[in-house]
Amino acid sequence: MTLRLYACHKQLALGRIGVDVSHTKIHAKDCEECTELERGRSGRIDRFERVISIDSDVSEELRGKIAEIAGKCPVNARASGEDKNGCEVRCPVTGR
Repeated sequence: MTLRLYACHKQLALGRIGVDVSHTKIHAKDCEECTELERGRSGRIDRFERVISIDSDVSEELRGKIAEIAGKCPVNARASGEDKNGCEVRCPVTGR
């Protein structure tokens, strides 16, 4: 919804937008993108991976902006906390 509102506001013809989210738990000590302090903790860290698919071809710059806007989504903000999140933007039209 956040991406659709942004696209409408900027008058971007993105076509259909799809989002797939996967969730895993990793041991804190195995987390490569964690800080030294975070790796020193015991237990597991939630990892959310998000893939955004857009039916139209978009520039590399716009793809980055889409990932940035998706990161501002209230659901993403709620899930963030100490979790590690990744985001990829794909355009099936061009395969990028």
